[in-house]
Amino acid sequence: MKYAMLPEQWEESIETLQGAGHELSELSDADFLIYNGDGSDFPLPLPENIKFVQIPSAGVDHLLDVMKETDAIWSTAGVFDNTVAESTIALLLAQLHAHRYVNDTFSSYEEVQDHKSYLHEDKTVAIIGAGGIGKRLITMLSGFGPRIIAVNRSGNAVPGADETYPISEVDKVWPEADYFVLIAPLTPQTHHMVNKNVFAQMPNHAVVVNVGRGPLISTEDLLAALDSGEIAGAALDVTEPEPLPDDHPLWKDPRVVITPHIANTRNSVRRHLGAHTAKVAAAFEAGEEIPTRVDPNAGY
Repeated sequence: MKYAMLPEQWEESIETLQGAGHELSELSDADFLIYNGDGSDFPLPLPENIKFVQIPSAGVDHLLDVMKETDAIWSTAGVFDNTVAESTIALLLAQLHAHRYVNDTFSSYEEVQDHKSYLHEDKTVAIIGAGGIGKRLITMLSGFGPRIIAVNRSGNAVPGADETYPISEVDKVWPEADYFVLIAPLTPQTHHMVNKNVFAQMPNHAVVVNVGRGPLISTEDLLAALDSGEIAGAALDVTEPEPLPDDHPLWKDPRVVITPHIANTRNSVRRHLGAHTAKVAAAFEAGEEIPTRVDPNAGY
């Protein structure tokens, strides 16, 4: 098949697609488009010859308005499972273990000892948004042995999880876990889904990890929950606002670990997007379902 890549040309992806028999072309002559922009420069109206659009991100909230202006199939990048799952474990373990002792954080060695906890000691991890990344995370967590609660859209059992709930019943989960991992897509329904009411339901030793989208958590309510001791800490790869201002209090809180939206990196996406897109193209040509197809109405 012929494809166009806009607005940037990613040589790593182009080389892989060429090896799979696909040809880089102009938009007017292409069968599909790989779009790696932010939406502001998307080529509307999209030519009718473009049958599907591949994007290099897992989230689509920044492109929903554009998607609804086209008739093409849209596909997200199914290349985040390993990287985001590994980064999630790194964030959680950093929050539990990598404390900057005393001085500008904890006031004493004894306070550090009181704060520290271990993932393997009869803990429960709740994964909110247990799709492809969540399933891979469950596999990686299995070596630590925690009980795992999965929350997804359908409530259908997730392999490796001890319990699965539909997102409509997520309120049953907040009191039941020690650590919460947010990987849900950002939609009107999930915006600030973790707020003061939710923090109040969590155990006071809870840790919240956000590798999804910053606005899944109300930052104001997170600060209040930390200050009041309603939860023990947070580990954030995404924030609201993003980036956080230099003087934001989350930077100074010893119970918070922050990374700058690098659970997956652009370099990693460039290395793997070509192979993923080749699989999507093969499924499309065969008339098969595209597993990373977006439902613009659902928002993911």
